[in-house]
Amino acid sequence: MSEIQNGQHEVKKGMPRAIPYIIGNEAAERFSFYGIRSIMSTFLVAQFFNPAHNPLLQSVAEARSNEMVHLFVTLAYFAPLIGGILADWFFGKYKLILVVSIVYAIGNLLLALSTHNLTFFSIGLVVIAAAAGGIKSCVSANVGDQFDKSNEHLLSKIYGWFYFTINTGSVLSTLAIPVVYNKYGPELAFGIPGILMCMATIVFWLGRKKYVKVPPSGTKRENFVMISFFAIAQLFKKKDPAKPFWEQVAVSGNFSPKSIDGIQAVYRILMIFAFTPIFWALWDQNLSEWVLQATKLDRHIFGHEFLPEQIQTFNPLFLVSLIPVFTYGIFPLIERIGIKVTPLRKIGTGLFLTALTFVIIALLQETIDKGGHPSVWWQVLAYLILAAAEILVSITCLEYAYTHSPKSMKSTMSALYLLGISIGNYFDSLVNKSISNNGFFAQYTGARYYWLFIGIITVFFVLYLFVAKRLPEKSYVGVEEAV
Repeated sequence: MSEIQNGQHEVKKGMPRAIPYIIGNEAAERFSFYGIRSIMSTFLVAQFFNPAHNPLLQSVAEARSNEMVHLFVTLAYFAPLIGGILADWFFGKYKLILVVSIVYAIGNLLLALSTHNLTFFSIGLVVIAAAAGGIKSCVSANVGDQFDKSNEHLLSKIYGWFYFTINTGSVLSTLAIPVVYNKYGPELAFGIPGILMCMATIVFWLGRKKYVKVPPSGTKRENFVMISFFAIAQLFKKKDPAKPFWEQVAVSGNFSPKSIDGIQAVYRILMIFAFTPIFWALWDQNLSEWVLQATKLDRHIFGHEFLPEQIQTFNPLFLVSLIPVFTYGIFPLIERIGIKVTPLRKIGTGLFLTALTFVIIALLQETIDKGGHPSVWWQVLAYLILAAAEILVSITCLEYAYTHSPKSMKSTMSALYLLGISIGNYFDSLVNKSISNNGFFAQYTGARYYWLFIGIITVFFVLYLFVAKRLPEKSYVGVEEAV
């Protein structure tokens, strides 16, 4: 490994030896997760909810399928909150990733063996979702743990490759698994991700002597959960009107000014994160509701007929392609014409574009409802705009959380951001459950379903414009925290 001297630290040019083992595990996990999601919506309808293909039962069957898919994602993105606590406080990242990888492989095996039994298939999904959340809460931080002062300059490069790996796993699985499912059946289609996960677990274990293993810190009193509960309790006690509330919390609970400042930063960011669940409630439908819509479209693209489950591959393809376009083209151009590109403006624009994608999907569905067979190119256009919206909302929210929270609260913000994805999907599942049970939302089928979500995100967009104008800015980039 080539090294040069730079001040007091040796600057290493090579990556830490543990990186290939970590990224290999993540690539297989993402292949497995997105491979399962790529066929889950259509499989559940065809296998369990409407195997006779009765047109009268199709809308209810699709709603039941969508409910189950969104519950699966809800758990997968709620679990990181628990996984992060278990890793940071009790077990450490390496041990938790290894254990949940084994559990993940078992869940995949159960899934492949239960394609004719809904109960066991559901149990397999629960196991996989919990394990996926456990890995997601640790893997990016575990990458960072492998670096020190001598090679921290390589972090941006490795995270670029890390992000590329995630999307590569997604693209490959959404292209390949639907073909396997169509030609060889669900057992093999659900089994291949499991085989990859078993191999990845072994590879991850083989690198055990090469990892930098940060030990668990134990339960800390000055964290977001503990201080928040204490602050809530203080609301019901007699307060000094002359002193600011958070100052009284600090004195009463003997908390440091640093921790109180961090808690206040979290709550400022949560005012923005409060708008992310509705974004994800719409975004995640491209991997479920849009897939079912694609079964009713003319899917010929340049003379080749794609499977309905393969159309979702456009999402990661557009996403990876548009990131440099926005970073090096669109954002600098907007700045040059005199409009400042701020995180809050990006997020607002992203919410607007998300609503626009659903207008396209709703109009497409209206044509289908009238007996038409429109071209899939309209859905591809929606995927293109949705990818732009994801860049503006998802990536910007992560950037905003990083720059506007102190170092002590950055992990908390990551977990809370993922929680927004969970909440959005849970709302989707509730709407679809109501439809399948002939409840209040049963009136919102076909195109009306999509117009419902357009109305909801429009309300949130107007509220966002009101809140964003009044939100104070406080950047922590380059600021040393007091001990």
